[in-house]
Amino acid sequence: MSLLRHLTLRRHHRRLLSLAAAAVKQDTTTTVWAPAPLASVTQAADSLFHITIDVSDTPDVAASHTRAGQYLQLRLPDVENAKPSFLAVASPPSWAAARGEFEFLVKSVAGSTAEVLCGLRRGDVVEVTQVMGRGFDVERISPPEEYSTVLIFATGSGISPIRSLIESGFSANNRPDVRLYYGARNLQRMAYQDRFKEWESSGVEIVPVLSQPDDNWTGERGYVQAAFARAKKIFSPQATGAVLCGQKQMSEEVTSLLVAEGVSSEKILKNF
Repeated sequence: MSLLRHLTLRRHHRRLLSLAAAAVKQDTTTTVWAPAPLASVTQAADSLFHITIDVSDTPDVAASHTRAGQYLQLRLPDVENAKPSFLAVASPPSWAAARGEFEFLVKSVAGSTAEVLCGLRRGDVVEVTQVMGRGFDVERISPPEEYSTVLIFATGSGISPIRSLIESGFSANNRPDVRLYYGARNLQRMAYQDRFKEWESSGVEIVPVLSQPDDNWTGERGYVQAAFARAKKIFSPQATGAVLCGQKQMSEEVTSLLVAEGVSSEKILKNF
């Protein structure tokens, strides 16, 4: 084989490899969207909305929700230049199979896709991806006999995947100390108050923390991390797990507090 022909074949081979690699990259980054009508849009609290979408006609999407803490992308096909939103699924995974629905808790932010979404009505069609993300790996704080304390921290709309966790079940009733520190500005901004009794009956102690309460509030004041710092009550760090979702500062400060108390960072679960 001549040198010129050899070099030409090598260049051709490298080009084929490059094209193949590009094709694989394009294939793995392509997002598949599925239409889904809104089943309901209702007010949950000040600036927060319950959004329910019907995924009964897209079984692949419904089946993709397998663990509390997962999320999907949602976009508005009829709204020009609207960026997709990442939304954590608030309903437990069993809802998709039983009801053909996903529920979300969405904060309406001025000028965002979320604001437009919260203004839509039943029957309006959005587009969603399959559910993604690792979610909360509760196997890392199991079995309950070995992890008797689970401390849960949520702020604002970060309560959304926490609801999914509580209602999908993680053997809370079999753990003597399960606490949810739930932070909001005031009671008017605190979603899911109507579910608190149900959550408590499942074994979760609710500790509401308000940063700007009215004068009648007798509960915890300030921020979630400060409320926990005052209480702590970690009797056995080796038997303690934690679940966090919400503001970055809260997550970082609570993590530091837990680690300082001897809780393993491997037992502190986050969904992102």
